[in-house]
Amino acid sequence: MSDQLRGPDAGSAAPYDALLLLSFGGPEGPDDVVPFLENVTRGRGIPRERLKEVGQHYFGFGGVSPINEQNRELLAALRKDFAEHGLDLPVYWGNRNWAPYLTDTVREMARDGRRRIAVLATSAYASYSGCRQYRENLADALATLAEEGLEPPRVDKLRHYFNHPGFVEPMIEGVLDALASLPEGVRDGAHLAFTTHSIPTAAADTSGPAQDHTANGEGGAYVKQHLDVARLIAAEVAARTGREHPWELVYQSRSGAPHIPWLEPDICDHLESLHGAGAPAVVMVPIGFVSDHMEVLYDLDTEATAKAAELGLPVARSATVGANPVFAGAVRELVLERAAEERGEPAEECWVGMLGASHHVCPVGCCPSRAPRPAAAGVDSPYA
Repeated sequence: MSDQLRGPDAGSAAPYDALLLLSFGGPEGPDDVVPFLENVTRGRGIPRERLKEVGQHYFGFGGVSPINEQNRELLAALRKDFAEHGLDLPVYWGNRNWAPYLTDTVREMARDGRRRIAVLATSAYASYSGCRQYRENLADALATLAEEGLEPPRVDKLRHYFNHPGFVEPMIEGVLDALASLPEGVRDGAHLAFTTHSIPTAAADTSGPAQDHTANGEGGAYVKQHLDVARLIAAEVAARTGREHPWELVYQSRSGAPHIPWLEPDICDHLESLHGAGAPAVVMVPIGFVSDHMEVLYDLDTEATAKAAELGLPVARSATVGANPVFAGAVRELVLERAAEERGEPAEECWVGMLGASHHVCPVGCCPSRAPRPAAAGVDSPYA
């Protein structure tokens, strides 16, 4: 796979004059937890006392989510990679739910004279919450600027990068490291549990462009893309170790009402099933997450690891890509690829697996929301 990490040579990012790192955000102290959760759940009518209960996950870590610090590290990695490859493109950072807030960052970019912005969201796959909702947030920010009398810049969201080799390769290395950390007697028979965020089956079925939509809980593009990445990693691990490890795609971090169907099986239920079937060990592989944020630290490192200990099942967790320099290089390649596309020039699209490169511009009907709202960076965007 390393031979496929070459991508476009460093060159001009025109027409882009900035990159925006767009993420979820998280609290950075105990006093931030409930206000942060109020931002996340705004409009759902969840009582403050219930939010305090939910916030116990954060309070157990001092009220600090690691996601902001990890985004600072990724920001530094991107700037370092761009500088080393002669790419003169400033990088900004904005969040949906905590400081630095997206609208504030876009306002800063507009006042700095940035007119054409490429956007990297810290979500690699197609889904409403992982793509369309970020595009709606961008549209809200641009509308606010227009109301304030500022000319909104044009924003273009970079394509889904779930199968970019620079995203997949660090995860392969992470699995190899996790396997090596297991006791030698159980290592060769370890199962791989590829984990991602559970979402309602209705949202999964309508993920991606309309041609990828499914019915009856089949999962649409969201499940298809994760399965493709899981197959890639499992096959490459087998090629490098000489041993095939059984694997399955499972889910974590469900947060919805019990009567609404969500993607299953849950990671803890899966661990119980594997233990009952005699699996000697498990490596949990969080392929659905870009960094080791709270849902990885709590749901996997705390809750699932405790379940494994209760079962007497040896378990290890592989690393996410985070600020890995290989991933930073992949972002540079994605920027240059999109820039060449926008200039009408040939662009080498880097991808591995069976699904090919994702679309550059989200079509109408892609990852629809229940209540239609304007979204930037799409065919039907009011800010084209």
